[in-house]
Amino acid sequence: MFSEAETEERYSRQIRFAPIGPRGQRRLGEASVLVVGAGALGASLAQHMVRAGVGRMRLVDRDFVELSNLHRQTLFDEEDAEAALPKAVAAAAKLRRANGRARIEAFVADVDKHNVEALVADTDLVLDGTDNAATRLLLSDACFSRGIPLVYGGVAGSAGMSALLVPGDHCCLRCLLGTEDASDVDETAQTCDTLGVISPAVEWVAALQASEALKLLTDNRAALRGTWVMLDVWNFAIKEWKLPPAVDSCPYCGWGERETAVMDRYSAAGVGGAALYRDGERDGRQTDDDPEAGAPVLLCGRDTFQLKLDPSVSLEEWKRLLLAAGCTITADNRYLVRALTVEGERIVVFAEGRSLIQGAGEADRVMTIYRHYLRGENRRDTVEKSDRV
Repeated sequence: MFSEAETEERYSRQIRFAPIGPRGQRRLGEASVLVVGAGALGASLAQHMVRAGVGRMRLVDRDFVELSNLHRQTLFDEEDAEAALPKAVAAAAKLRRANGRARIEAFVADVDKHNVEALVADTDLVLDGTDNAATRLLLSDACFSRGIPLVYGGVAGSAGMSALLVPGDHCCLRCLLGTEDASDVDETAQTCDTLGVISPAVEWVAALQASEALKLLTDNRAALRGTWVMLDVWNFAIKEWKLPPAVDSCPYCGWGERETAVMDRYSAAGVGGAALYRDGERDGRQTDDDPEAGAPVLLCGRDTFQLKLDPSVSLEEWKRLLLAAGCTITADNRYLVRALTVEGERIVVFAEGRSLIQGAGEADRVMTIYRHYLRGENRRDTVEKSDRV
């Protein structure tokens, strides 16, 4: 552990910034935050929080590091991609080397209705580094139910947006967007599947999110922006709207008027919704309660679908099943097994009971791959396996 003098030296330039000072730095050291997502936005947010001196950070992500991440996801390197390390694990390892005093908890998990309450519990602030509407709405519900501020951020192409939503001061994300459900989203909205994404846009949005987080955590509430900001770094355009108050009829934010959602205003201004809805969950593919692995969920920009599996089956069992089906194992660690099918698709099975299927193209093909390679159907040479599979 570091002495008081070492702490002062470490954060000396930040402490000299008058709005933070010694008192604000102590507050940061006492703070606890949750960063959801360890990709482009999440990795940058996590760095800002840990390097600024936040005492405790919980980091959760459902994905693993790939070569295509490295142009914009600044915590990762080629070794992480080669080993197919989960992003939360790889990020936490890097951040512990950057600040050994920070308490960092890494979770390899998909945030859903079953774990969201436990993840947000005992935190002072939640930072959104996700890439899909369904998770954002879950986070908003959990945060507003517990009175925890949520820093929203989204990026696609060269555009992004950000807002700090404070329970009691602003409406929740559902009311802000004027939607009850992620499936209400306009399916014609552009996403990173069509636009791609560039690193400068990510860093600009992350900077907006992190600055609001620092204001809140150091008790500089008078400096909070109180607005929804839209930006485009390529065309250099910035738009800003005052956040509406809470909605009286809403079970989460609970008071105010629901007359004009900010989304309506910025759509009228001619700005597309690319940065907001970047995940196939918006088209209703996700069914958490499906008894047989669930409907495939299309993830952002990668021709990748996610399926829920039986969490009681071990990685070693999944590995044996994949090998028996003729797959080639391309990565194998304590968190996941990655395999290449005979036809050239990629299957990644996570220890907590999820699978990513890459390169299948369509949901029907995904289910065919699932039944053949992960359930052993229509195959004479299937290995003997537990009835749990």
